[in-house]
Amino acid sequence: MTHIIAEPCIGTKDASCVDVCPVDCIHPTKDESNFEEFEMLYIDPETCIDCGLCIDECPVQAIFPEEDLPEEWKKYLQVNEDWYKEHGG
Repeated sequence: MTHIIAEPCIGTKDASCVDVCPVDCIHPTKDESNFEEFEMLYIDPETCIDCGLCIDECPVQAIFPEEDLPEEWKKYLQVNEDWYKEHGG
């Protein structure tokens, strides 16, 4: 399983989740040159260890365990995966 960043992150990109992630699976970070290019943050499903630390840090409740992702945001599972296929981490 993995965690998913969904629609509430769009336009917010609060990086609190990045700071607590023990495996550095949330990108882009504020230190990356392409941070401003993207409207949200993304979790790498291949790297995420399902620790859940990021959930409580998100001020807009945009992060969900895959099995708890609301139906209307299911597409974000693929959105996160596609971002990492294209941009890496």
